[in-house]
Amino acid sequence: MNSTTTIAGPIGVFDSGFGGLSILREIRKVLPQYDYLFLGDNARAPYGSRSFDIVYEFTLQAVRYLFGHGCQLVILACNTASAKALRTIQQHDLPVIDPMRRVLGVIRPTVEKVGDITHTGHVGVFGTPGTIQSQSYNIEIAKLHPSFKVYGQACPMWVPLVENQESDGPGADYFVQKYIHALLEQSAQIDAVILGCTHYPLLLDKIKQYMPASVSVMPQGEIVAASLVDYLRRHPEMEVRCRRGGQCRYLTTEDADKFSSLAGVFLGETVSAEKVTL
Repeated sequence: MNSTTTIAGPIGVFDSGFGGLSILREIRKVLPQYDYLFLGDNARAPYGSRSFDIVYEFTLQAVRYLFGHGCQLVILACNTASAKALRTIQQHDLPVIDPMRRVLGVIRPTVEKVGDITHTGHVGVFGTPGTIQSQSYNIEIAKLHPSFKVYGQACPMWVPLVENQESDGPGADYFVQKYIHALLEQSAQIDAVILGCTHYPLLLDKIKQYMPASVSVMPQGEIVAASLVDYLRRHPEMEVRCRRGGQCRYLTTEDADKFSSLAGVFLGETVSAEKVTL
């Protein structure tokens, strides 16, 4: 599809599950004027333990779907998709699909911000097994801050705790303490920790409760939202292709009622979702 006579469309926001709603919530706080189309591939979530090839395949399907529904700009509000699929889509697929469209992720903006937060240069990352295994944060931080040391800690139980609405239960206390201890054991100099999964802000109070006060905790929502504001300011040619209407639609590959009920946990408001097939 050529972009010479492009009609403005909604900003697409994709996640494998629900966590990206925490990113969308923060984006809409600072950019409420635009239309948004959120797509959760809940039927195939979680992506965290899947291979690079499968995550890329699923993510590309979602991006194509959002493009097909008018999105000129898509945010991968998912660390696993950003880690395992973003670069290939940007370099290999966009030039073929439409070189004027854009797909952005959540890792780069977070890495850019961490330089302002840490004083020791020792940075911790909490993430899904897939994100930690991909070494994506290590690679991106090494590009911008080559002297920094990065310590990753996989937290396989945190997403199930959030999605089963157990964030305030005793199980959450146990697994939050367990993973914090495992991370900080790697280095006593860690003074900044990235929450490298969009589900984790729902555990933020618990994480701060057990994290030493000397360690700054970095949820991604506000960081990604501020980065998008800056991106649209620097790219007016893309900004005009983002439709202004203040509307938001929610799509899921799972049961719509199930999605709607749990989405409220992330958004703090009631939403009505539609089921789609990729």
